[in-house]
Amino acid sequence: MNQTEARTATSLEIYRRLLGYVRPYRKTFGLSMLGMALTACTEPMFPALLKRLTDSGFVARNPSDLWLVPVAMVAIFLVRGLLTFFTSYAMAWTTSRIVLDLRRLMFDRLLTLPTRYYDDQSTGALISKVTYNVGDVTGAATNVLTTSVRDSLTVLGLLGYLFWINWQLTLMALSVGPVIIGVVKVFGKRLRAASRRGHKAMGMMTHILEEAVGAHKVVKIFGGQAYESRRFEETGNEFRRAAMRESVAAAATVPLTHMATAVSMAIVIYFALAQPVKDQSTVGGFIAFVTAMLMLLAPVKRLTEVSAPLQRGLAAAESIFGLLDEPAEADAGTLALPRARGELEFQGVGFTYEGANRPALADISLKVDAGRTIALVGHSGSGKTSLIALIPRFYHPQEGRILLDGLDIRDMSLASLRANIALVSQDVVLFNDTVAANIAYGASAGATEEEVSAAAKAANAWEFIQQMPLGLQTQVGENGVKLSGGQRQRLAIARAFLKNAPILILDEATSALDTQSERQIQGALETLMQGRTTLVIAHRLSTVEHADRIMVLDKGRIIEEGRHGELLEKNGLYASLYKLQFEAPGEPGATAAP
Repeated sequence: MNQTEARTATSLEIYRRLLGYVRPYRKTFGLSMLGMALTACTEPMFPALLKRLTDSGFVARNPSDLWLVPVAMVAIFLVRGLLTFFTSYAMAWTTSRIVLDLRRLMFDRLLTLPTRYYDDQSTGALISKVTYNVGDVTGAATNVLTTSVRDSLTVLGLLGYLFWINWQLTLMALSVGPVIIGVVKVFGKRLRAASRRGHKAMGMMTHILEEAVGAHKVVKIFGGQAYESRRFEETGNEFRRAAMRESVAAAATVPLTHMATAVSMAIVIYFALAQPVKDQSTVGGFIAFVTAMLMLLAPVKRLTEVSAPLQRGLAAAESIFGLLDEPAEADAGTLALPRARGELEFQGVGFTYEGANRPALADISLKVDAGRTIALVGHSGSGKTSLIALIPRFYHPQEGRILLDGLDIRDMSLASLRANIALVSQDVVLFNDTVAANIAYGASAGATEEEVSAAAKAANAWEFIQQMPLGLQTQVGENGVKLSGGQRQRLAIARAFLKNAPILILDEATSALDTQSERQIQGALETLMQGRTTLVIAHRLSTVEHADRIMVLDKGRIIEEGRHGELLEKNGLYASLYKLQFEAPGEPGATAAP
């Protein structure tokens, strides 16, 4: 059930699925339900005590009631207090566990979703689902259920006592039921719709906040403060309007149901006052009946107010279940590939992004021998990045197939396929952790300090690491904010060294760096490439002159291939790009290929 299907599901279906997350904690939850039931059983005892006190204590002057009724009253409230504490603690424990479980499930799902899913989603919206929506869901799963069970049992207990005292008057009191149900049903639909809009607006707010914080330097240097502030205010105002619609619907429910209840009580009290005249009831019975009726107001009020958090929770559940029901990336392969030799072959591969007007790749056929270096060059949008994204199965070709050591990569498990691939890209990703943790990341986390140090030395990163306050244990900050671009790049290369995969993908790994940093990184890359099948996306053509073969792509097709000198002699697109780059003013290779 994806998000669209979740919205067509009935409230009962959504709520049943939501309660499924309570099942692992059913013992604790069941004990809390039992505690609520026992608490509800004590409710009729108070009006019953008043009846005995009135009829026996004041009228009959029974001396035994001088101490029996007060002691019983203290005992009742003592028991109620203990039960309330126990049920509140048990329910809070259950709620916290459900919150943790849902967030863990959502995070685990995010880790397994295909790349194409992230192409269509904003980071802020996804963060909002995990952080904001879960709170509303657990409120519906536990708090709403708590109120419903406790107050429903209280109402039933008081109604039972009222029927025992005077069934005719009690039937009059129940006449207000259809009116209350109708009001709750009408405004419940409005509450759900308003909650959906609120969750969507909160997701957009989180997205804008994430963008503004992450790009704060760009915002400042280009004077985007007013623009970002306006975007945030507009989205915040949309969330406010949704919250107000929700508040209006919730606020209207309470007075309408209270008015219906008050009218019903007024009629009941009128007839109750008329009955003693006809000797149909004792004074104690009348006081007990009116007291029980008044005690009904609080639980009935809470039951009518439960609609707002229930609808919020159901709207949040739709959003969360939509994420949980998104299919994980396809992993039908059963072949556990050991360490590969690294021979890659593309056979008539074609690939088109969803919603695109033209294919990103068309009829790509090439073979990369194990241990060889292939460079991919061409204009932006020519298909270079799309081609290498197919190798680790970030995307799947609609035509043709890709072979690794003669085996179709679709037959391999994702874990074993990706274990044979290392990636160093222009956009280096570092985690807010130590230098050592960033080098020995993921499957390499069990590496020794000596192995990490060796990888850092091979990547020409050891010198600057030694100069850090804590060396390998130095925190690098969010995405390596405490490091220079060249230092971040060398840590990424060290990560690839430590993984020691037979296939290496270099996605413009030396772009946007100064000459000195480029030389250091280029030296590290040349060491890393030795003995590995390497695919290089070239930003600066001077870095691929010594590649075993250069593939020139244009509009998703390979239009030229050969060695550097051969392509220059052909005087085609590669020669044009090379001349354009090296005839530009300034340092050779400093100007990016168009």
